[in-house]
Amino acid sequence: MNKHQRVILIKFTTVIVVTAIAVVAMINVKDWINRSEAMRAMEHLGQRVLEYRKAHGSVPPESYVANIKETLEGHVRLGNLQYRARWIDFESTPEEILAYAEQKYPSSLLNDGFVVLRLSGRVEWLGKQEFEKVLARQQSQKEIEILQE
Repeated sequence: MNKHQRVILIKFTTVIVVTAIAVVAMINVKDWINRSEAMRAMEHLGQRVLEYRKAHGSVPPESYVANIKETLEGHVRLGNLQYRARWIDFESTPEEILAYAEQKYPSSLLNDGFVVLRLSGRVEWLGKQEFEKVLARQQSQKEIEILQE
């Protein structure tokens, strides 16, 4: 292999490596943006739920939350929102999970997890294992049976 061929091979390899790094970076940036938008959407939902709760003294029904989600739909990536209002009672603590949405990132360096809205209105990101532990402590047997159906 002569010097000219080696230079071409090195340049070609460099372009391929830089392109691969750029593709991986863009996938991760896209997933990070989607996760941020989901968190922002859940914060907006939390604000609306707290307003309703302040005005009516209880959490809103699922139909109210579905309407809010429809108005947000074009702008956010919440995914499959699970709303737990029917399992919230007067004895529930502010740390009770009111709503959650699973976020999966199969082709990313980000870990899968859940965007969680607490009864207090706080929004947070929980990893899959941590979320499952927290939810298991809060779920009743009846809720588990209904979700399995």
